[in-house]
Amino acid sequence: MKRLLLTFTLLTLFSLSEGWAQSSCCDVSAGDALSFADFANDEKFKANHLPPVPLDFTPKIGKMVSIKVEGGKEAAIFEVKSGKANGALILMFHEWWGLNEYILREAEKIHMATGATVLAIDLYDRQVATNAEEAATLMQGLKTERVEAIIKSCLEYGGKFARVQTIGWCMGGGWSLQAAILAGQQGYGCVVYYGMPEMEKEKLAKLDGPVLGIYASKDAWITPQLVDEFDENMKIVQKKFTHYSYDADHAFANPSNPKYDKVATAKANDLVIKFLKENFNTPLKKPMLEKK
Repeated sequence: MKRLLLTFTLLTLFSLSEGWAQSSCCDVSAGDALSFADFANDEKFKANHLPPVPLDFTPKIGKMVSIKVEGGKEAAIFEVKSGKANGALILMFHEWWGLNEYILREAEKIHMATGATVLAIDLYDRQVATNAEEAATLMQGLKTERVEAIIKSCLEYGGKFARVQTIGWCMGGGWSLQAAILAGQQGYGCVVYYGMPEMEKEKLAKLDGPVLGIYASKDAWITPQLVDEFDENMKIVQKKFTHYSYDADHAFANPSNPKYDKVATAKANDLVIKFLKENFNTPLKKPMLEKK
């Protein structure tokens, strides 16, 4: 009897330790953009992000500016300003690498395609990662209060009559969604490229514009199952969510990635630009008209 009890105890301890080992490395529950930072503890996630291919890009339209942030130091943003007084504003959020030259180039491209003013927000306060270890450290160093304060300052900088849309990739995809929530009635649309979804229904209920999700079927982190769960929650709170999945891996749309999928990226980009343009062409919301 003692031998059977000892065997059972050992088997139980073994199964518990096995379960812990399988889940502790990369079991990240959905919740918000900060929970995405836990992926930095996953060696497979870091190995999947190869160092960015060098890019020699000189901005032609945009420029770096500083804006005041309540309760902290000024934030840096790359502003690609529209010459039109149409109130169209896009808040752009970089991947875990930081505000590198690829994001600056993308900001100018999206400005040219939509005619909107684009603010590419530097969440790392002028630090840029060149390898996965640096990126992991910077991403884990983000503080919710600081990022939200920067977002609110950018919304104020854009003006109370701005029609705001957001876009972001990877880590920035999660922040794109959070920014759309913070934008409230000024929000006209949100684009999420394989970013961490928000699952708290009370927060999702604050969205005031449609969400477009771009995902990869081979993504081992923002998995199809996670996207389906987010889709269900969006239906519960009656918010519009359209999503597309491509036969690709995580970060497939990043041209700095050696595994960049040019074909899938082009298809996704067409959808994104169409989405942004259509949302900017929607009638001004009644609360915005009342503010005048």
